[in-house]
Amino acid sequence: MKIINARKTDAPLIARSIMDAVGEEICSGLATNGHSLDDVERLFTSLALREDSQYSYLNTLTALDDSGKAVGVCVGYDGSRLHELREAFFEEAEKQLGIEMGDIDDETDSGEFYIDTLAVLPEYRGRGIASELLRASIRRAEAIGKPAGLLVDKENTRARRLYENIGFRKVGERPFCYVMMDHLHFQGS
Repeated sequence: MKIINARKTDAPLIARSIMDAVGEEICSGLATNGHSLDDVERLFTSLALREDSQYSYLNTLTALDDSGKAVGVCVGYDGSRLHELREAFFEEAEKQLGIEMGDIDDETDSGEFYIDTLAVLPEYRGRGIASELLRASIRRAEAIGKPAGLLVDKENTRARRLYENIGFRKVGERPFCYVMMDHLHFQGS
């Protein structure tokens, strides 16, 4: 396995990973006004292709298997840029889905490197790929001098166990799409 900076060709995997990470309820909420989940996937794919989006391929690491197939992604960026990067999301959501999203609060702290999305294809889970993607993201955070931070659903014990095994610890709570999540920072292993 190899971790690389994502390429534009990874945009469909990034989009599906984001949809998996945010969950069916949020994706279904985006698919209103006669739109489908395929439309939501097109939205996230277009955001992954943009250079000014929080979900941009430029903000993403990709895990490749031995044959070079992209099997996992981790989206992360300087938390102080989220407000600016999120403008692309608001713009595309209104243009493609006809919904206004401007009332969503930023879920990250400006003093952290925010790990937004982590996903590995189901058939590749359990092989340590998520851990390697997280470690590579932590190195990106260290390179800009900020702690790596993320949010985890209070009920997602499997994800929490992964993050805690890497060295993340709870530092508080923050809202994500109107739901309170646990806010974790990397404290070292």
